[in-house]
Amino acid sequence: MATSSKPMEPLSFYDILMRPPVASTCCSPNPWKARFALNFKNMDYTTTWVALPDVAKVRSSLGVDACRKFADGEDFYTLPVLIDSNTGAKVGDSFDIAVYLQSQYPTAGSGHLFPPQTLDFVYQLETPLLVPLSTEREGKYEEYARFNTNVDAAFTAHVSICAFKLPFDPATEEASKAQFVQRASAYGLTSFDQFEVKGEAREKVKESLRLMLGDLGKLYLRDPSGPFLLGQQASYADLIVGGWLRMMKVTLPENEWEEVSSWHGGLFGRLYDGLEKFMEVK
Repeated sequence: MATSSKPMEPLSFYDILMRPPVASTCCSPNPWKARFALNFKNMDYTTTWVALPDVAKVRSSLGVDACRKFADGEDFYTLPVLIDSNTGAKVGDSFDIAVYLQSQYPTAGSGHLFPPQTLDFVYQLETPLLVPLSTEREGKYEEYARFNTNVDAAFTAHVSICAFKLPFDPATEEASKAQFVQRASAYGLTSFDQFEVKGEAREKVKESLRLMLGDLGKLYLRDPSGPFLLGQQASYADLIVGGWLRMMKVTLPENEWEEVSSWHGGLFGRLYDGLEKFMEVK
C-alpha cells in the first residue's frame, strides 16, 4: 500500500496504437480493461502508444515476460503493460493490473474493483482461436478471474465480424495485417481480405452473438436498477465486458453497433453508456 508523503509520479501505461485520432480509435479489449481500471481508480497516468508490429520488441525491452502462449508453446507478446515508478512494479496482464491497483491503491477513485458477487457465466468454445485467452488463476478474486476467462472466450468466438474493420495505423497497416495473416495461416488464410465476413456467414455470427449476450445478460437482470451487475455500483466485471463492447463499438458498422446495443432491451447499450465516465484516454 502506498503510504509515502512524496508526490506520486504518474503511472506509465502501454497501449496499442491505432489510426489517429487514437482517442477515438483505440479499441484493443485487454488494454481497455486496464484503462477502465485506471480511470475507475482515478489514477494519474500517461500512455505510451506502441505500433502493433513493435509490441513484442517493446514489451521485451521493458523486461516484462509474456503472460500467455500460443498452442505451439510460442510466447504471445501483447499489451497492456503498466509500470509504477513509485513502487517499481511492472505488470503485464490486464487482470493483474486491476488486482495491483486495488491492492496498492485500495481507497483511490470509485471504490473497490472487486466487490463480492457471483459471476456464474460459462462459455464453452466450439472451435480453436487464433490467439490464446487469459487464463484463470488461483488466489485473489478467483470468481472474477473465471468470469474474465469465460467472457474473453465468448467474445473472441465472435470477433470475426470485427477484425476486418480494425482501424490500423496507416504507418504500419500492411505490417499489422501481415501479422494477422501469419497467425491465421494454420487455418488456411493467406490474405487479410479473407478476414472479411459477409452475407449469410455474417448473419450467422451475429445471431450467435445475440444468443451469447442473452446468456450473459441474465447476470445483469439480477439487479434491475442497472446498468451494472451490482446496479449503480460498477465493478471490474463490468469493465471486462466493457473492454469488448468498446472494440465492437469502434469496429462494427454503425448500424450493426446500434443493433447489438439494442438487443435484450438495450441492456448492453446502457452498460456501455454507463461506462463512459471511465473512458477518458490520457
